[in-house]
Amino acid sequence: MTWTIVAIAIIASVTIILFHRSRRPQIKQLTGCVVRADPDPRRQVPIANAEIEADLGAGAAHSASSGLFHLSLIPGIEPGTTMVLRLRHPDYEQLNMYENVSDDLYVLHMTPLAHAAAPAPAGPELAVANVRVRYAETSMTTVSIGSAGKSFEVVNTANVPCGQAKICSPDGKWTAAIGGTSLDAGEGNAFEDARLTCIAGPCPFTKIENDGFSRGGRVISASVRDWSDTVSFLLEAQVVHTMAGDIIHQSFPVKFGRGMDFTLPPHAEGPSIEVEINGTDIVYPLGPTLMLSWTTCTLTLDSDQTRLYHCDLKPGYRFQ
Repeated sequence: MTWTIVAIAIIASVTIILFHRSRRPQIKQLTGCVVRADPDPRRQVPIANAEIEADLGAGAAHSASSGLFHLSLIPGIEPGTTMVLRLRHPDYEQLNMYENVSDDLYVLHMTPLAHAAAPAPAGPELAVANVRVRYAETSMTTVSIGSAGKSFEVVNTANVPCGQAKICSPDGKWTAAIGGTSLDAGEGNAFEDARLTCIAGPCPFTKIENDGFSRGGRVISASVRDWSDTVSFLLEAQVVHTMAGDIIHQSFPVKFGRGMDFTLPPHAEGPSIEVEINGTDIVYPLGPTLMLSWTTCTLTLDSDQTRLYHCDLKPGYRFQ
């Protein structure tokens, strides 16, 4: 009997412990971003494609173009548990660090790899000034090329009882007639601001039977029911033509120290950098290889395909 009581007490204690453990808060995921280590906050640019691992992680995570990462943890990790974070990127020093697990936002700084010092320039540094970025975007432009109009009559005689007539007034009392017309704007054109107007006759005794004009389009039409004497209507609209054209944009990079940053929208075409070097204006096409004689540039893509550029001056050049 005594052993039975002891066993029951042990089982009850274990159950209580497991119950309380199950109610403790647990951290399932770490959220943070990876940026370049630099004393100047303006130069702490996001690092894309950094690999983040933890000894308590359920797998590796990779930072997005904005530096953002989400790292899943193995189940059952409680806040305050010590873990080892490992960061890897081919252009940055490896980083191993101890951190406590929490739901805080982790901002991790990676140091760029040290490169061999470039030889000092033989002469004075060349001044780089008036840097601007030019690109084109295709835009659809609609222009008005004139107007068009066409009149038509609906022939009828007033005060004729409907009787067995197929077309009657809305109340079924008088004989009516229906007439109409249409307009074609031509290939590549369309109508806008179309309107139908009664211009002669007993207009109050008419009703638009078919509205094929108010929405516009290449072909518009209208028909009218008339249950009095003959009426005249005018169908008219503006004719427009839509065509594709390039809009040229110009932007100016933001410079910090010997670096500069700028962005291009997803649909930017033919980008180039225009710059004044030692007083001479030069245009550098911004091709996929980013080969520029005076600066070294890197490109990352944001989630919406916005292109993010960061450039650093090469030895022998300075921003004016």
